[in-house]
Amino acid sequence: MCILKLNPLLLEENISLAPLTTFRLGGPARFFVEAKSIGDVQEAATLAQSKNLPLFVLGGGSNLVVADSGWPGLVLKVAIPGIERRSAEVEGKALFDVGAGESWDRFVSHAVIAQCAGVECLSGIPGSVGGTPVQNVGAYGQEVSETIASVQVLDLKEGRVRELCRETCGFSYRSSIFNTSEHGRFIILRVTYLLVPGGEPRIRYADLKRDFKDHKTIPTLAQTREAVRHIRALKGMLIVDGDPDCQSAGSFFKNPVISPDQHQDLLNRVEAKGLTLPSYPVLEQNKKVSAAWLVEHSGFARGYGFGHVGISSKHALAIVNRGGATAAEVLALKDHIQQRVEEIWGLRLEPEPVMVGF
Repeated sequence: MCILKLNPLLLEENISLAPLTTFRLGGPARFFVEAKSIGDVQEAATLAQSKNLPLFVLGGGSNLVVADSGWPGLVLKVAIPGIERRSAEVEGKALFDVGAGESWDRFVSHAVIAQCAGVECLSGIPGSVGGTPVQNVGAYGQEVSETIASVQVLDLKEGRVRELCRETCGFSYRSSIFNTSEHGRFIILRVTYLLVPGGEPRIRYADLKRDFKDHKTIPTLAQTREAVRHIRALKGMLIVDGDPDCQSAGSFFKNPVISPDQHQDLLNRVEAKGLTLPSYPVLEQNKKVSAAWLVEHSGFARGYGFGHVGISSKHALAIVNRGGATAAEVLALKDHIQQRVEEIWGLRLEPEPVMVGF
């Protein structure tokens, strides 16, 4: 390993990326830099451009599949810290400025302790704050875009730091300009969230409703956070040391968003097999179908094995590294699942993780 001293950055060479991801697989980065300030990010981006190095921005590593060959250019890990609550509120809502390198779950915990509602159902999601706007992270009836006021970015095209308002970010289901129309243009530096002081938790998701069905009073934010983390742990979606189901990228496929004609075709296929499509009100109101149900009813039960990879024993949507897995094995299983689901149900599942170096 070669380490070159920039000012004030350390440029490292041939750094393994597997330990920096929750999947624990993939090859090395040719060059690697950890940036703890906006200035660091600007310097690293300038270096990549001046040396014509492909640039990949790494956050918490929780939603990635890194190729076995690794990344041929510069991997920039954004580690900008900080959680600051502004003194002034906006229309009764509190503003929190959060560094892109902060742990997302640490920020959620901070918000819950501060009695500010809006992100409590997003508890336990691994990764960093900077990754949340990219895929408009969502779970248990909440999406992060509902609370984002603005995103501070380094615009690589214009070479300057900018502030993008929520509307400019183009949020939709698991999507934003950061992973679609403007992919690769912006590096997220800081995110500003609008939360509701003293607000009530959102108990819309079926799992949460069941958890609180015997509750005589409205659950607190802290109780909601604890329940969400417990539910995620049962599904292998909470990072727990020693749990074999935790070496994954979380949910590997997005819930398909389908048209009325596609939905009717799916119902016809389901009925022809003597099955019943389960009712998920949170999904149905957005014309979405459960990807987990499609996977499980295509021959991929929980615990399904496929060489060194397999399906989580706790959740059908998680492809897991059983130990010593390669990215090629992950993609082979992904392709197998996609093919079977399309053959049986007529729907093409779209992967959720970012594919790096392929």
